[in-house]
Amino acid sequence: MEKVIQFGAGNIGRGFIGYLLSSSDYHVIFVDINQDIVDTINRDKKYLVEIVGEEVKKEYVKNISAISSLDERLIEEINKVDLITTAIGPNVLDKIAPTIALGIQKRYQNKNNNYMNIIPCENMVGAADYLKEQVEKYLNDKEIEFMNSYIGFVNSAVDRIVPPLENDRENIIHVAVEEFSEWIVDKTKFKGNIPKIKDMDCTDKLIAYIERKLFTLNTGHAITAYLGYLNEYETIRESILDSSIQKIVLSAMNESGEVLIRMYGFNREKHKKYIKKILSRFKNPYLRDEVIRVGRQPLRKLGNNDRLIKPLKRTIEYNLENKNLIKGIAAALSYDYPNDKEAVKMQDILEENTIEKGIAHITGLDIDLKETALIKNEYMKINSKVRI
Repeated sequence: MEKVIQFGAGNIGRGFIGYLLSSSDYHVIFVDINQDIVDTINRDKKYLVEIVGEEVKKEYVKNISAISSLDERLIEEINKVDLITTAIGPNVLDKIAPTIALGIQKRYQNKNNNYMNIIPCENMVGAADYLKEQVEKYLNDKEIEFMNSYIGFVNSAVDRIVPPLENDRENIIHVAVEEFSEWIVDKTKFKGNIPKIKDMDCTDKLIAYIERKLFTLNTGHAITAYLGYLNEYETIRESILDSSIQKIVLSAMNESGEVLIRMYGFNREKHKKYIKKILSRFKNPYLRDEVIRVGRQPLRKLGNNDRLIKPLKRTIEYNLENKNLIKGIAAALSYDYPNDKEAVKMQDILEENTIEKGIAHITGLDIDLKETALIKNEYMKINSKVRI
């Protein structure tokens, strides 16, 4: 049985990527900083995945082991495997780059000319390109030449909601996932043969699917969370069942959908069905997806090329409707959850500047842009206790 290294044994790592890899007859070596999770995986050698849709299915993931990300034996494991995946969060990719570089150096020293592919499964456009840039910092010219010949860095788009289970679960590595999942990879970036992995789809037009997910699932999810927070709901389901919130979220996804149809030629009726599926996922009664989880790190989510501002910029470019995207952005700017460091920092920025300057600083939008003024107006309505 072939081995694969999965960086990240969190909910996505176990409930999505690790689950599919194990289902594809790989032995999955989870790498994580959390020693309790590492020890539990090595003790139990399996974990439960609850797949929740119209009904609840339970499956055990087996053929697994784990190793600490600080364990020096990890370098030798990288030397042996042909596939590495990650599900650690975009902000942590640079932290694993030195370890991957050491593994590549080991392969170079051992003249290991077997191809190895690395697939970051992150909510980040170009995650593989970014990781490759970080790894290169720790390699010399000959090692980089070796890497370019034998190591593939493969961009992907992943989509599956995997919220935390309740604290009283019987085992810390058990996980619940929604029934829907999507994993699309750029087939042009592989070195050697493309690995056969269950439910992993290959395309040569990945950016279209990355932006479809970013402009639909991520956009709608974030707006639902921020509007839900403003209306004192705890979960995504509670929020989306509020008809006023659902109307804004659906309209915002339709606005970003018009961009996708213009840019990539998506079939309009099929895309409407995709949006309808997204809404049904938000309403899943089996998933307790908290708004503070989905809304966390608002500065990142309000970044110039992320799920809220990027589709807005495209609507401006194509002269399309965007009033509901603007409402969602204003709601995100109003997110002030005190236990979220980015939310606190964001509110400090808005308090220390004029509202226009704060919005421009946070979003990267031009301060004189018409939409910046419209965002300000919606922000002022919210913070004057006027409902959106």
